[in-house]
Amino acid sequence: MAAIPVIVKHQGKRHAVELDPTSTGEIFKYQLYSLTGVEPERQKILVKGGQLKDDTDLSTLGAKPGQTFMMMGTPSGGDGAVAFERPKEKTRFVEDMTEAEAAKAEGATPAGLVNLGNTCYMNSTLQTLRAVPELQEELLRYPGSVFGASSSRGGFDPSQFSLGGGGASIDLTASLRDLYKQMSETQQGFEPLVFLNALQTAFPQFAQKSKTGHGLAQQDAEEAWSQIISQLRQKLQIKDTAATPESSTESSTATQKDAEISFIDKYLAGRFHSILECDEPAAKEGGEEPVTSEDVFLKLNCHINKDINHLRDGIIAGLEEKMEKRSPVLDRDAVYTKKSRIARLPKYLTVHFVRFFWKREAQKKAKIMRKVSFPPELDVLDFCTDTLRKQLAPVRDKVREVRKDEEDVTRARKRQKLAHKHEEDRKANGPADEKDSVTTKQTGGKTGDKADGDTEMLDATYKTDAEYEAERTASIKAGKKELFALIDSDLAADEGANQSGLYELRGVVTHQGASADSGHYTSYVKKQGALDPETGRRKEEDGKWWWFNDDKVSEVEAEKIDQLSGGGESHSALILLYRAIELPTAEEVKD
Repeated sequence: MAAIPVIVKHQGKRHAVELDPTSTGEIFKYQLYSLTGVEPERQKILVKGGQLKDDTDLSTLGAKPGQTFMMMGTPSGGDGAVAFERPKEKTRFVEDMTEAEAAKAEGATPAGLVNLGNTCYMNSTLQTLRAVPELQEELLRYPGSVFGASSSRGGFDPSQFSLGGGGASIDLTASLRDLYKQMSETQQGFEPLVFLNALQTAFPQFAQKSKTGHGLAQQDAEEAWSQIISQLRQKLQIKDTAATPESSTESSTATQKDAEISFIDKYLAGRFHSILECDEPAAKEGGEEPVTSEDVFLKLNCHINKDINHLRDGIIAGLEEKMEKRSPVLDRDAVYTKKSRIARLPKYLTVHFVRFFWKREAQKKAKIMRKVSFPPELDVLDFCTDTLRKQLAPVRDKVREVRKDEEDVTRARKRQKLAHKHEEDRKANGPADEKDSVTTKQTGGKTGDKADGDTEMLDATYKTDAEYEAERTASIKAGKKELFALIDSDLAADEGANQSGLYELRGVVTHQGASADSGHYTSYVKKQGALDPETGRRKEEDGKWWWFNDDKVSEVEAEKIDQLSGGGESHSALILLYRAIELPTAEEVKD
């Protein structure tokens, strides 16, 4: 069957096309793609009975020579035809890259850490802390040398240390800096020998041998976490223009501009406002006043007992504690209650499940197996002081409102696409019955009435993907502007603080086994979106996680994290690392 010469009108231009009656609508669309640059999936070609479909047999159109068809649609890259040009950069394949370049490539698997003999507690801790990008950036600025002034930053002399502690003094902060840098340049399992020696030198408890005399003893990951954090708090000092009272060590004569605070105090430390009060009425009647205090905290404890089923319950239990001390009014020991509320929230919040306790009859640390669930997003407003809660609540509520609006737009788009498909099917197949012959406008929901009482068919109007995307973009930007305006000015000035009261889960340290002195530690870290080299921003995340099991690294689905709540000897969460949700910046909301 001979080809039929037809005309296709698109954006005021007339294109002469050879229509092959033996082919399909999809082939015809690709012909038009070569002429107009409009991708086939974005083309709308109007034919008798509706819109041309990919599987339409062109012989059924009954096209005649010189017949004119109307096409609508624009290229995804903008107006006009696609301009083909030589790539600005030569394509590089993974096999042509160096090991360091391959490790930084999109989709690369991060490096694992080799178990040096019961060092899984340390490996899991280091992998989770590595989920704090600000820490990695600040470590690169740290000027210290691993073995002192005589050592070069690029390497180390193995003869200067011996595994198991002892030897030359090692700077733990500098060794962590070098370890993270070396890990970023490989996808292979890396042996953290220098850092282990630095940890054992600073804290000899981690150099203890196992009871069998072979290798090192198993240690508690929470203790390793706390000791590493304490060292970083001392050594990693940074300049800050909004130094907080609890972390600033400068004298009153120093200007705020030159204030130097600890990186940990800025990004990982919060502040409690606490009230200590005697439980006995006699002390109050005698005039004993409650004592208030401000205390820095580096983690929240989730206490576990038979009544605790959820993380929130355990944290609330941990904010109130009983203690015995001498009452100056009663002139004897009495029971006091200390109630704490959070007065400052850090950007990164560490939560510790208090699962290990000393079992006196067994003379060892035992593990509480109880299942305690934890959320992927944590709302902490109930743990805060009234003052902080008032600062955070408007932002938190607006975040939820914006999210709901975005979900509504997405659902509306899906409904429109479904309605559009039904309309196209109706046009292509003809009205099946009388009620199908009535089409209402999506925007008004009205029908036209003729004088004789018949209902007039009105063509439904549907928004294009581009129109919906433009509306969505405008709506998101307007919501971000409103959200940005609600951020409290004092909180906005504190770069390392949470400004909404909402946290997203980024890392989990888990323990498998029944005792702190045995078992196995691993960690889970949420995957970051790939870094866009042009904008410098992270792309959208895929929701998956990296599972670090010493030097074995694998990708797991988010559902795996839901299985880490405990309830047996399998992997259960011991440490959670939460990060404040991202809020719009001044750069994002400016016109």
